[in-house]
Amino acid sequence: MATLRIGIIMHGVTGRMGMNQHLIRSIVEIRKQGGVTLANGDRLLPDPILVGRNAERIAALARQYGIERWSVDLDKALANPDDTVFFDAATTQARPALLKRAVQAGKHIYCEKPVATNLAEALDLYRAARAAGVKHGVVQDKLWLPGLRKLQLLNDAGFFGQVLSVRGEFGYWVFEGDLQPTQRPSWNYRSEDGGGIILDMLCHWRYVLDNVFGKVRSVSCLGATHIPQRWDEQGKPYRATADDAAYATFELENGVIVQLNSSWCVRVRRDDLVTFQVDGTHGSAVAGLTDCWTQSRVNTPKPVWNPDVRQTHDFFDDWVKVPDTTVYDNAFKVQWELFLRHVAGEGEFRWNLLEGAKGVQLVELGLQSWKERRWLDVPELTGREGA
Repeated sequence: MATLRIGIIMHGVTGRMGMNQHLIRSIVEIRKQGGVTLANGDRLLPDPILVGRNAERIAALARQYGIERWSVDLDKALANPDDTVFFDAATTQARPALLKRAVQAGKHIYCEKPVATNLAEALDLYRAARAAGVKHGVVQDKLWLPGLRKLQLLNDAGFFGQVLSVRGEFGYWVFEGDLQPTQRPSWNYRSEDGGGIILDMLCHWRYVLDNVFGKVRSVSCLGATHIPQRWDEQGKPYRATADDAAYATFELENGVIVQLNSSWCVRVRRDDLVTFQVDGTHGSAVAGLTDCWTQSRVNTPKPVWNPDVRQTHDFFDDWVKVPDTTVYDNAFKVQWELFLRHVAGEGEFRWNLLEGAKGVQLVELGLQSWKERRWLDVPELTGREGA
């Protein structure tokens, strides 16, 4: 069986997400395993070129992980016909223009979310890629998290009966930067630089809801900037202009009610940094990033309200952990492998730029809902809007 090279231009991999999840835990690991196996037994081996503005940083990163090629010249990289895929994990604001350049150069494109800061740009990008005939995909990693895959399995098996509601809690305390260093980049908290938790997280929640629980019909969202001043990477104070918390309620087409809180200003007292509780007529489940617990109808306790007596019943003991019935690989790596197979002509890849645009659509509606303090319907998105 043959080993087939696939050249990938990787842009924005000196940042936290691009470096850790896409370069180190995805492409480097795929290379270590000898590539992606195709249906005929051939192996598709990624040959990345790292592209960035800082030559010293990009060269050091390439050396550290055994990547032979790097460059600070994006135009030259795009002009190389031997590299057929362009990947971007840099800033959201610059993403549409970068991806447009890659499309014009005939590259297949794969990118982080959000695909743009507004719906018009997101749809324009989708139409450009479609017109050019290139293949395109957007990172929707949460769908391959073990916890969510277990929830999906329970749903497919009919465990819940009729699903009634979903409640999600996401976030943790991001340090302001004065008492101890912050663990997220300062631009996340400046709206003028593309920051904001609504822009960041409602893109995630759109594809999670659409794929796991049901299509989103309407949204009500309240944002907040709880911490008005933070300190940047150089220890200098700055005004936080972006929302750092979002409290959203969604109605799905199947009647399920979803409440999702997202916050960088919350201290964790739950099973994981994100948890989803699904309640149905026949059972309930709570999932984190990796684990999932269930409680069936027949195993549900019968609590009695009595505030005058200390609670002695441990309600956590009433839940049963879902076992690992398969090996769960890194979620980003799994989607990378699917996209590379798609580029090679194997399988559909539904997580495309139109799906990415749906996330941006929900962001815009969430921001509008916050501004106007009202519920908003979510229109069906076909990709032809505004053309």
